[in-house]
Amino acid sequence: MEKPDAPSCARNREPILEALRKHFVDRREVLEIGSGTGQHAIFFAAAMPHLTWQTSDCSDNLAGIRAWLDEAALPNTPAPLALDVNAAWPQRRYDAVFTANTLHILRWGEVERLFACLPEVMTGQATLAVYGPFNYEGRFTSEGNAAFDVWLKERGRHQGIRDFEAVDALARQAGLALAEDRAMPSNNRCLIWRREEERGCRPSP
Repeated sequence: MEKPDAPSCARNREPILEALRKHFVDRREVLEIGSGTGQHAIFFAAAMPHLTWQTSDCSDNLAGIRAWLDEAALPNTPAPLALDVNAAWPQRRYDAVFTANTLHILRWGEVERLFACLPEVMTGQATLAVYGPFNYEGRFTSEGNAAFDVWLKERGRHQGIRDFEAVDALARQAGLALAEDRAMPSNNRCLIWRREEERGCRPSP
């Protein structure tokens, strides 16, 4: 099949990699939630060969991810997993979780579900890295982000840039403590949390 292509991956992968090199240096197994095309996965897995990079996404996107993984033929990228945040999650644990440009696409209830279920796939002291745009104190950080939010809502009323404070509250409820809030190009952020305690998946709201 023709591989899907997301041009933004080529634009943002280097700044993200810089953040991940710092926070994933002592990690071994990463679960990527919402891998999209799989382009981030092969770039990060090649740059950090000490990691096993497990891709995941909804079933419709798995063929495209496999196409990128098969072409790269890296030893540390197993076959992608089907993962629906509203359904069953993988029956294993990872010491790192990564997701990029997902929270503003998911429904808010699905964002809540994602964070509520993170503890069941994270080891003790695991690391979570989230990349994307965020509002602070209910305000957009740039005119570009405000325009992007309008574009998102035209695609689906449930979509939109999330408030950092609301997402951080979900992380804290899941036993995660903020380790870094890093500014990224194009008014994006890379947010890093560390797990502090053991707890299971909370019921869906």
